[in-house]
Amino acid sequence: MDKRVEQVRDVLHEAAETHHEVYRIVDGADDDWASWYADWLINLSELPNLLGTTPVRSELVYELVGLHKEYTAKVAEEDWESYYAQRLLTDFRSDGGRSARPA
Repeated sequence: MDKRVEQVRDVLHEAAETHHEVYRIVDGADDDWASWYADWLINLSELPNLLGTTPVRSELVYELVGLHKEYTAKVAEEDWESYYAQRLLTDFRSDGGRSARPA
């Protein structure tokens, strides 16, 4: 596995653990999870540095929701963190990918 994919995967795993802890009273349940993740990933994690750009929050929310739908609709051969990491690195590349601002 590519080192950057592994690093982004680890950040996503940390976000999941943090989210579950924050929402522990409801066992991690949060219908607006993607908004929480996007805010945490942009403002409190290394994700912008790993991507080489800072995603626009609304675009990251959109991407996370789309990735969730894709991942849950198919038989996954990899963990969700790795699947999302590969796509985020592709979609939010610093050379003109999706909506982003320099990190």
